[in-house]
Amino acid sequence: QVQVVESGGGLVQAGGSLRLSCAVSGSIFRLNRMDWFRQAPGAQRELVATIASDGSTSYADSVKGRFTISRENAKNMGYLQMNSLKPEDTAVYSCNVNVMVWLGSRTVPSTYWGQGTQVTVSS
Repeated sequence: QVQVVESGGGLVQAGGSLRLSCAVSGSIFRLNRMDWFRQAPGAQRELVATIASDGSTSYADSVKGRFTISRENAKNMGYLQMNSLKPEDTAVYSCNVNVMVWLGSRTVPSTYWGQGTQVTVSS
């Protein structure tokens, strides 16, 4: 059983900052890739940022230069630092992880979602 829990969302004024956390727990051998997605009301889910197992990162054009994704492998934690927030950043932010989990005596890759955390940016 693997659990993914996001935290750190809230209400902030435009120009402010928030730091989201993604905690992964359970029978994990290794945390591979972590993605942060967001979905605003009436909109499609959008991939915001990705961090691979080697630490390489990528970002949506809409957040480049403002958001920073990071991870702490020893703690199976991931973070999304969001600066210079804009009203259009308002959405539910969800963490998606690809992990290696134990299946008997071997490990297999599996993907899990968290429940999401609301970020609201007021103008």
